[in-house]
Amino acid sequence: MSASRIVSVRITPVAFADPPLLNAVGVHEPYAIRAVLEVTTEDGVVGLGETYGDVGHLERLGLVAEGLRGVDVFDTNAVARRCVETLSGSVGADRHGLTGHITATGTALRVFSSFEVACLDAQGKLLGRPVSDLLGGAVRERVPYSAYLFYKWAAHPGASPDRYGEALDPAGIVEQARAMVATYGFSAIKLKGGVFEPRQEIDAVLALRDAFPALPLRLDPNAAWSVPTSIAVGRELAGVLEYLEDPTPGIAGMAAVAREVPMPLATNMCVVGFEDIAEAVREGAVSVILSDHHYWGGLRESQSLARICSTFDLGLSMHSNSHLGISLAAMTHLASAVTNLTYALDTHWPWKHEDVIVPGVLDFVDGALAVPTGPGLGVELDRDALARLHEQYVACGVRERNDSRYRQSIEPTYDPSVPRW
Repeated sequence: MSASRIVSVRITPVAFADPPLLNAVGVHEPYAIRAVLEVTTEDGVVGLGETYGDVGHLERLGLVAEGLRGVDVFDTNAVARRCVETLSGSVGADRHGLTGHITATGTALRVFSSFEVACLDAQGKLLGRPVSDLLGGAVRERVPYSAYLFYKWAAHPGASPDRYGEALDPAGIVEQARAMVATYGFSAIKLKGGVFEPRQEIDAVLALRDAFPALPLRLDPNAAWSVPTSIAVGRELAGVLEYLEDPTPGIAGMAAVAREVPMPLATNMCVVGFEDIAEAVREGAVSVILSDHHYWGGLRESQSLARICSTFDLGLSMHSNSHLGISLAAMTHLASAVTNLTYALDTHWPWKHEDVIVPGVLDFVDGALAVPTGPGLGVELDRDALARLHEQYVACGVRERNDSRYRQSIEPTYDPSVPRW
């Protein structure tokens, strides 16, 4: 058996503390859940991956993992085939309702992406080269990220306030932004909207413009607005927003808004797979696609998306979910190897204080990360931290992300239906 063949796959679900971040369909639970993958080759090289931790996704990962023994880590096409064959058209669910529709193809890609990253990490370690080299070489040494602002409660019910405190009005959002920019040096700002009526969120964006006159601003209400409301907000924020992300549901709705507002429209909801691109381009629905290797099928498929964006003159950035350092390293390697990266990337990194990797590699300077230069992803698993976060997973009881259900447990009359305004 070749030394690059897989002999075992270990999947460890973990949980890390998550603040009460509000969005269009609810609020983050006290813990975010993820899964850490370790793909081990015959000679003991371990490739790392990270993905969602919902129970259904864990079951699908486990089914595929059983069939990967003996597959060469360089043969990611074979890994992809095993995913498709094993899952046999099953469709996963999107319980938190913020990343658009999911198909059988999309479900298989979500599973494959985590194994592909782990295989690429192992390949890099076997070759002594960073993942960015495996993707064609880094075209930038540093990757810019944006401050990702949220309306939020001061704390989860019964808990002590976190370091950012409450942000429920424009003044609170500005203070949150000041703290993030001061700590991480971000040079772009995104506000997660769809929480309050549009007037309040417009005022928050205008307050951010006054406080940070030189920084690009973005607003993402996660399809909480009707087409008329989206048009009205877009017109009022003309010349203020770098782009408006997913103001209304669906490609047809986005196209109707795009015809009437001056700024680019971005999405990670109505274009979430290659099958969505033709209609979106034909209808002129979006100008910016936010990729996410977790559901576009991994790093190389995300590079394919980047080339399509270049072909149709679409902007490109990257979507973020609550993630740990393995995912952040993968995002950074991918972004470093994409020529037409036109906007700073999203990241939830400032919202957490726990991780599974040894610190010191992923440090923000002036809002950007240096591309890791060590073999593979360039990050090392902290096994004590992994064990601790796994114990936290076992104890916390969260088994699938459901922002709506959690908020309704606190506010029984809360209605997560969108569009809401």
